[in-house]
Amino acid sequence: MTATELTEILAEVDVVPSKRLGQNFLVDENTARWIVEQLHLDPADTVVEVGPGTGALTEHLIGRVSKIILVEYDRRLAEYLQRRFADRSEVTVLNHDAVRLDVRPFFAHRQVKLLGNLPYSAGGAILRNFLKGPSPFIRAVLMLQKEMIDRILAGPRCKDYGVLTLRMQCEWQGEPVKVVPPSCFIPRPLIDSTVMTLEPRQAELPVHDRRLFDELVRRGFAQRRKQLRKNLPAEIDWETVSQKLGFLATARAEELSLEDWVALTREADPLFEKEEGQGADELLTVVDENDVVLGSEKREVIHREGLKHRAVHLFVLNQKGEIFLQKRSRLKDKCPGLWDSSAAGHVDAGEEYELCAQRELEEELGLVQHDLKEVGKLGAHSNTGWEHVKLYATLAQGKIRFPCVEVEYGEWFTMAQIEQWVTGVPEDFAPGFLACWKLWKEVNPARFAEE
Repeated sequence: MTATELTEILAEVDVVPSKRLGQNFLVDENTARWIVEQLHLDPADTVVEVGPGTGALTEHLIGRVSKIILVEYDRRLAEYLQRRFADRSEVTVLNHDAVRLDVRPFFAHRQVKLLGNLPYSAGGAILRNFLKGPSPFIRAVLMLQKEMIDRILAGPRCKDYGVLTLRMQCEWQGEPVKVVPPSCFIPRPLIDSTVMTLEPRQAELPVHDRRLFDELVRRGFAQRRKQLRKNLPAEIDWETVSQKLGFLATARAEELSLEDWVALTREADPLFEKEEGQGADELLTVVDENDVVLGSEKREVIHREGLKHRAVHLFVLNQKGEIFLQKRSRLKDKCPGLWDSSAAGHVDAGEEYELCAQRELEEELGLVQHDLKEVGKLGAHSNTGWEHVKLYATLAQGKIRFPCVEVEYGEWFTMAQIEQWVTGVPEDFAPGFLACWKLWKEVNPARFAEE
């Protein structure tokens, strides 16, 4: 899109670029095309573009991906985009504030990528909303003011290094790929912009409690010139921890690397256990096809030989009627990294189903007060891993807190969002959950009829 074309469009829709909204429109065709190419597009992709403006980047997506979702805050520009791309069935325009947009529905799409020429005024808040974990995006290409990118990609012991740096780097690996000068925009900003690519971190960092990590980082940088030990919670034995991890007793927050902060989080986590995986020697109840107890056997033997056994799944709901789902830790021996029920587990030898459900709620989610309701039962078959499964539901009472060696992420989802996700990307879920979800819908048809 040229400068002349942009000027004509803005006049047509009666838009005067707003400094408050950070409206600087890209008018360099070659730069726009190059930015889009950094997404490494695939025909199966869904691309979410934030701040499309008049469509300078969007026009290079058309015809190349499965779905394009445009998130535009300015009502007049959103209406223009709807008219411009009215004949493109793959384009959806959302007139919404990207800072407050619910990103959970994007999980229901395959290969979701994020694109954006983000407004300077709200770039940090948009990043926080779209890229905090768990995130549905597999790649992002974003343009922001150079100073913001410098902060995101900074290293220890410099003024740019801080809370934003660690929040982003904990979840994403970023790389600056292009500096875009003010001459490429109308109106011209006073500073350069930088294009950054982001991809999710895989297994580079040890497992850790991300919420505790965030809390410690925020506290550590609250008064960044103070020694770190003065900003951390009193229950952390700083002298012992600093010696164990090799930190100076006088260290400040900015002196610790990302890896150091992760190590500190693991030491400070009261729920952290050694990464030894699940106990192969634990004894489980062995049953027949009618769920009649035959005896007990080691967990490892049961799974290796495909013996029928017992398990429970739990759906924890909140007052809004949303269900808490967990993303299984990568340390799990079965279905690592897949999404699953709120909590689940095997019935131990000599244990009853309901007592097991109570135990799993406490161990996996930290919920000690509960009113369990039995939803139904599934017979042992391949989709349940040869487990007879009883499904329970309960209303969350208290704050959920899960051990990081068991659960990587947890998030609340509406039932409609789960149904769309299960339908669109069933491979994201553990087979046992899919079986339980089918049972849940059969038992609660009215909930889905309402939606």
